[in-house]
Amino acid sequence: MTNAVYLTTTEPFSGKSIFALGLVNLLASKTDKIAYFKPIITVQKEHRDRRLELIKQHFNLALPYEDMFAFTIERAFKEINRKNEAALIDTIIDKFQRIRESSDFVVVEGTDFAGITTNLEFDGNVSVAKNLGIPAVIIVNCARKTVMQIVEQAIATVNSFLAEGVQVLTLVANKVEHGKEGEIKARLQEVLSKDILISTIPTHMELSNPTMEEIRDSMGAKVILGEKLLTNRVDHTIVGAMQLRNFLQRVENNTLVITPGDRGDIIIGALQANISKNFGKISGLILSGGMLPEDSIVQLIEGLETVVPILQVEEATFEVVTEVSNIKARIAAEDKEKIAIAIRLFEEAVDEKALTDKLIGFHSEVLTPRMFQYQLVKRAKSAIKHIVLPEGEDDRILMAADQLIKQGVVKLTLLGNREAIELSAKRLNLSLDLEAIPIESPLASDRYESYAQTLYELRKSKGITPEMARDLMQDVSYFGTMMVFRGDADGMVSGAVHTTQHTIRPALQFVKTKPGVNTVSSVFFMCLPNRVSVFGDCAVVPNPTSEQLADIAISSAESAMMFGIEPKIAMLSYSSGTSGEGEEVEKVRKATDLVKLRRPDLKIEGPIQYDAAVDPVVGRQKLPNSEVAGQASVLIFPDLNTGNNTYKAVQRETGAIAIGPMLQGLNKPVNDLSRGCTVVDVFNTVVITAIQAQKQ
Repeated sequence: MTNAVYLTTTEPFSGKSIFALGLVNLLASKTDKIAYFKPIITVQKEHRDRRLELIKQHFNLALPYEDMFAFTIERAFKEINRKNEAALIDTIIDKFQRIRESSDFVVVEGTDFAGITTNLEFDGNVSVAKNLGIPAVIIVNCARKTVMQIVEQAIATVNSFLAEGVQVLTLVANKVEHGKEGEIKARLQEVLSKDILISTIPTHMELSNPTMEEIRDSMGAKVILGEKLLTNRVDHTIVGAMQLRNFLQRVENNTLVITPGDRGDIIIGALQANISKNFGKISGLILSGGMLPEDSIVQLIEGLETVVPILQVEEATFEVVTEVSNIKARIAAEDKEKIAIAIRLFEEAVDEKALTDKLIGFHSEVLTPRMFQYQLVKRAKSAIKHIVLPEGEDDRILMAADQLIKQGVVKLTLLGNREAIELSAKRLNLSLDLEAIPIESPLASDRYESYAQTLYELRKSKGITPEMARDLMQDVSYFGTMMVFRGDADGMVSGAVHTTQHTIRPALQFVKTKPGVNTVSSVFFMCLPNRVSVFGDCAVVPNPTSEQLADIAISSAESAMMFGIEPKIAMLSYSSGTSGEGEEVEKVRKATDLVKLRRPDLKIEGPIQYDAAVDPVVGRQKLPNSEVAGQASVLIFPDLNTGNNTYKAVQRETGAIAIGPMLQGLNKPVNDLSRGCTVVDVFNTVVITAIQAQKQ
């Protein structure tokens, strides 16, 4: 077993970022003490290494950037020219060991073959891995190679490491031609040691093609407009030198338009095509020849609501086309779409369990927010559920839906006006495939009359008439809840623009509570720096009775277990143990006794104060014989006033991530959002709703 690994390739642009992102994402589910180290960065002192920036920013690594490498390529050259290779290696080893001592796992990345010579750098990677005493992960670039060439390169590379005593844990055949993954994997398994894990990752257009930002940086172009949209990906390039009617026929999705700066007709035509639903998305424009459009054209463009990136260069059109065709795509720290795709490719192609067994030889008791969120997403993906989002026209809902679909977490249905949703998605620059996501408007839906009839049958004893049922079914909350009730969706998430009562009232009316549950309540998962606590109830029941508090405690314990948290229940009050008296204390004491009677298998303490519940020192002082004091994971508040204020205070003062509220006790999952929710809140709530649906 090992707590470090060395990533290396055999040539430039082998796609190392895919494996690096996927591996660190996998490790993030095991520990928060991950380090990423690159012995030699192939950039000058005044620049920052792109991949170090990518990994550090995306995973919020604690190690300062300056500690993530030992040498710049410039300093490494000096040491080599002075015949000081030994000093260079010693410095690398020393820095690595210091990082290793303070980390649970270190991912070490070899050089990128952008420095001295390929052979010298390859030998240097073997030497560094050997001197660090860590095993290697070899990434082979399979682009434009035959199966035989790939196999021969793999054998030669593996043998070079083995000859120097460096163990090879896994070999990754990257950028494999679609359809050849199985053949290449089988051939590599035939010729390489059975101890080496073989993975094949297919080529992916969205990672292979550059963004407008990469084109700008590579060409030194000036940004005229649309600087916030430079993450647009370029899949096709056309030259706008023809008449507009012919130009428009050639516009495909994600098209870069290269045109002289004085072609106002092409510029305006491209911008109009971008906002038209009849043409593909324009990634951006490059104005060649050092020219700008006339002032009136510029004024018109500046007044448009949606503007694509417009770059200006001095080169002629033909030169620009040539330069663009030679630009190599990279994954930037700001490009969340590419990062999500890379991680998904890793998860699909690599046997994570087999890799984990080879890599990780430790167990961490710490459960960090990132670990918890990673585990939630993995669980949601394990059995894909269908979630309906009634507020489909809200920007936050659309942005979260975009991320959920890209990561393959759930299936979705959006409620709302299709045209409004499509226009919003385009305005937000989302690549959401709305043809693949059902969009329904209640009144126009084929289900409308059937749903209204069902509601009437369920509620006619409460005075509902057929006309009232049809009116109510036009409401997205009622329509979405009925989708869940009828089994047309597995769960619902709403509340971004509706009140809590508006969201959950339909669920209380006809979804109803689970057998044996009398109280619908809620919990927040409070992701603190080194643990996740369950807070309940912070959103639903204002002044619970003892019986309701007992219901909330039992439901919260079951929710904790559902999400992999061992429940140790603290029934909170202003008094601990038998030290205090009063009506509120007695309410909590009675609730604790009811839980013990109904669920003797649960660990519970109450009444207990917050500090005694979570602080081991205080817990031992106040309740020395308790199984819960000082280590509570489920905290039950005596009323909504206390619970809601406490969760918000903890969230704001500690920076904790609060996931929820998650409603508990319903027959089917319906969850409420805050009207002040963020895109991350929507994403997380959909994920926990999907996991609830798995448990139904």
